[in-house]
Amino acid sequence: MLPLLADINGMGLAAGLAALGAGMAVLGAGYGISKIAAASVESIARQPESSGDIRGAMILTAALIEGVALFGVVVAVLIVFVKPAA
Repeated sequence: MLPLLADINGMGLAAGLAALGAGMAVLGAGYGISKIAAASVESIARQPESSGDIRGAMILTAALIEGVALFGVVVAVLIVFVKPAA
């Protein structure tokens, strides 16, 4: 049944799911970073004297989220381009 679902060398389904996974990783990262930015701007508006600490924590957290998103995209690209050993 599974070979019937695959297109080209058994990679059609894997390529489609990899593209879906890469898109979900990017969307999740964008949503997470937007939530961090909104919360940090609200925090700085409430306590302007601690803006340096808040900004530093925001940049660190956004960088960690970007790293996870990049890892997800790289894994998806590897699924598409690396041929499994037959």
